[in-house]
Amino acid sequence: MKIALMMENSQAAKNAIILKELNAVAGEKEYPVYNVGMSDEQDHHLTYIHLGIMASILLNSKAVDFVVAGCGTGQGALMSLNLHPGVICGYCIDPADAFLFAQINNGNALSLPFAKGFGWGAELNVRFIFEKAFAGEKGQGYPADRKEPQVRNAGILNQVKAAIVKENYLDTLRAIDKELVKTAVSGERFQKCFFENSQNKEIESFVREILA
Repeated sequence: MKIALMMENSQAAKNAIILKELNAVAGEKEYPVYNVGMSDEQDHHLTYIHLGIMASILLNSKAVDFVVAGCGTGQGALMSLNLHPGVICGYCIDPADAFLFAQINNGNALSLPFAKGFGWGAELNVRFIFEKAFAGEKGQGYPADRKEPQVRNAGILNQVKAAIVKENYLDTLRAIDKELVKTAVSGERFQKCFFENSQNKEIESFVREILA
């Protein structure tokens, strides 16, 4: 599983903390981690709006399998990521959230609050969140006797989202302000992750066109 971590401007100073904990958990499973957002406050400026664009490009191109994002409260990043086709993002405050989201909703992204409630022992909470998010097989339901309806409902939700967002994925990208998209894909680490791992030539061509 390839994992992307993306931080926006208000919480960029915490990137090293979050990256360390994510690498500690992912490293044990030999999951590569790509730090594609802001690494500090001097990095190229991203907002939670850019994170949604970045996550959608990486997930829809299959450049990564999972995205860890967030902002001050986690709410803005949650809404931004869930706007896009192919992105199923959950809100995660504690390890139980991560476990239940993985088992019941079986999504491909998490949004964490990196300011609200981020106090003493925050790095431990983050590590435990990642441990639960990437533990075992996803989509097994909780409790076990609820697996069948939970799997069914998660599938129905995906179908409803696909029905509402009827446009071709590239059409949805083209409908977004070009400068927003250009800023979202301008980071060197994002580009390295995307161009080395993308499995969709059409999306790759679009990103190259935006950057030209």
